[in-house]
Formats: sequence, structure tokens, C-alpha cells
Amino acid sequence: MASDAELKELLRTAKTIAVVGLSNSPMRASLGVARFLQRQGYRIIPVNPNETEVLGERCYPTLREVPDAIDIVDIFRRPEFVPEVVEAALEKKVRCIWMQEGVVHPGAAARGEAAGIPVVMDRCILKELGRLLPK
Repeated sequence: MASDAELKELLRTAKTIAVVGLSNSPMRASLGVARFLQRQGYRIIPVNPNETEVLGERCYPTLREVPDAIDIVDIFRRPEFVPEVVEAALEKKVRCIWMQEGVVHPGAAARGEAAGIPVVMDRCILKELGRLLPK
């Protein structure tokens, strides 16, 4: 798992965050977190096959279809779907794989770390931004 110092540097230098599972539903935590990230200056890339646009950004059906470079993949999917997201993240050569609170998959985390990618698991990126980079 990434240290606080590594996370702080990552969050300070990252520009683009793909949010896998991002929904337009105001009932979903993904929308509130992504909106917060966008307001902090990050470019958000929504990934969800059931959406076409979220927060004014084009939505992609899968992570593999995102044409742009990605710094952080933020996962809002049930644990059984995490391994396929991690494999796509490794192909995209992202800087960090982040599993939101409640998203836990030790095997997928180990796969990411074995490939040299820092992995954060079961932690909210919004809360960590507030803790590590308070404004």
C-alpha cells in the first residue's frame, strides 16, 4: 500500500482521474466524489457503460476505451468486478489504482502492486485529499 508521503505527492501532481462506475445518479457517492475532484481542478473521465456523459465529460463504456493518459483510476465497483478494472489499468499504465471505501479485493491489489503500481484500497479519495492536502 502507498504511504501518506507517496499519496500526497500523487494527489498533488495528478491531473486526470478516471472514475470507474461514475453515475449521474445523485444517490450515488461516485457523483459527489467526482464533482468534488472536478472542483479541485482534476480532469474527470467517467467510465460506465450505462452513461454517455457525466459532469459535462464524455463517458466511456470501459477503461480500455479511454483514449487519454490517466493518472489515477478511482474504482466505484463491487469487488467482483475489480480484477478486470485493475487489468485494464495496468494496460493503460496508470500511476495509481484507487479502490473507494467498501471496495476491497486483496488479489487485485496484489496484482497492481506486483506490477509496480501503487494501490489504495477501501479509502475515499475525497477524504484522503482533505486529510493530506487540506486547503
